[in-house]
Amino acid sequence: MEILIEIVLLLAGFIMLIKGADWFVEGASNIARKFGIPNLVIGLTIVAMGTSAPEAAVSITSALKGNAGITIGNVVGSNILNILIILGITSIISEIRVQRSTIKYEIPFVIFITLVMCFLGVTRGEIILTEGIVLWIIFILYFVYLFRMAKAGGSNAEIKDSDNLEKHKREGNTLKYIIFLVVGGVIIVCGSDIVVDSATDIARIFGISERLIGLTIVALGTSLPELVTSVSAALKGENDIAIGNIIGSNIFNILFIVGTTTVITPVVFSHNFIYDTLISAAAAVLLLIAVERTQSLRRSGGMILIGAYAVYFIYLLY
Repeated sequence: MEILIEIVLLLAGFIMLIKGADWFVEGASNIARKFGIPNLVIGLTIVAMGTSAPEAAVSITSALKGNAGITIGNVVGSNILNILIILGITSIISEIRVQRSTIKYEIPFVIFITLVMCFLGVTRGEIILTEGIVLWIIFILYFVYLFRMAKAGGSNAEIKDSDNLEKHKREGNTLKYIIFLVVGGVIIVCGSDIVVDSATDIARIFGISERLIGLTIVALGTSLPELVTSVSAALKGENDIAIGNIIGSNIFNILFIVGTTTVITPVVFSHNFIYDTLISAAAAVLLLIAVERTQSLRRSGGMILIGAYAVYFIYLLY
């Protein structure tokens, strides 16, 4: 009976995370458009951060509750899922065009910061305050890069829908968007609390490690907003949002979530996480190879990504 209750609570927590992230993204993106912020910045920052809000809430809550093993597992597991499963599924539904600068700068940057996190964790078996500050400094530099990119007139993506920007400036209830933003944030926080508690209890009941729970169940649940957002964006032809959401989310997961969590408390980086983190970097390398020549992620490339995740999942089980 106890396990059934925990499973129901876990599902309820995931539903809260998905709905909360949906409202948060809708509120934030509409406020941004209303004030004339271009789609490029919205895709790589607001949408990416909004869909990563569940990971942030779950990871920080886990650390505060002394379950820091879930923190790294959730971040690394989500990053692997984002590339191999979410982009894989999205590209099977609709081909994803990738900007040349994304191939040249942003995907390699994901590989770089993944290896940086691995190095920081390996040096002492945990990531501490000073190393979290290093991640935050890189995060700030990343924002400076985005600001300059947007100011340069969208060198990384074509700025479209200028008429829509003007329309959003004139129309829409700002108060409604603010309410969506606040309520969505509250639901995310509450949902994360439920997810962490129920996932930890399920792990305890079955004797499953926090690492495996974080890399699979929690990572999948908190990555659902990215899946919904990317598929929806691809179907609407918003390729910059579809790919930018995933790349931006992976960057945010490492630099902001791990950085912020380690400012609160040291995060244990177990030996097994070395392999998981290297697999996360390898997933980004595989994505880079898949899109480098054609500047698009096609159905064949998506099937390869999903196949790679299947191999990784078998590795986790054994």
